[in-house]
Amino acid sequence: MHIPALLQFLKELSENNNRPWFLHNKPNYDILRAEFTELVADIIQRIAKFDDRIEHVDPKKSLFRIYRDVRFSANKDPYKTQFSAMIGEKKDHKAVPGYYFQINQEGILGMGGGVYMPEPPTLNAIRHDILTNPENITKVLKNKRFIATYGGIAEEDRMMRAPKGYQHLPADHPLLDQIKNRHFFGFLEIDLKKHKSKDLGKEIAANFEDLYPLIVWLREVLE
Repeated sequence: MHIPALLQFLKELSENNNRPWFLHNKPNYDILRAEFTELVADIIQRIAKFDDRIEHVDPKKSLFRIYRDVRFSANKDPYKTQFSAMIGEKKDHKAVPGYYFQINQEGILGMGGGVYMPEPPTLNAIRHDILTNPENITKVLKNKRFIATYGGIAEEDRMMRAPKGYQHLPADHPLLDQIKNRHFFGFLEIDLKKHKSKDLGKEIAANFEDLYPLIVWLREVLE
């Protein structure tokens, strides 16, 4: 993928986020989207070497649309200023763990995965497993590659207090912070303007391999 061309397009889109500009530049967008699809296809084949469930994922169906849903948003800009993809058995990242990455207009590559904003039944199942089978999540949290790459499970939106049903746990319970989580994912960011990669697909897939222990645990809990 021609990253400088993508970053230039996204930068200009962020400065001209309107339909006339986009339609005028759509031929360029179509080329970049095709290149991004090829990148996703390459990453899928690399992931399949350590996660065979991903082998037959359709790269085209993994891509997110660039068109924003503005119906309930104060921001009425019609287009996203990032290219992104969710690679998993299903694209529903709220219920099925998967691998996600994006490249935005600032040149930041974000990547990681797990489950994000899970529905209450999914969240309850994960929390129940943490409490009743603590060895499972502990194995993930002690995985050297996962910790080295992601630093652990992300703390985004972590609750200040124990959720309902877990308020009886002592304040020093070793996994209380994990039970307070609202999401279960790992995530990291790389500045592509400073970081030059000879093989971006290979690098992204390698980081996804470090995420695999979390994916395996979540699958076991949710299936």
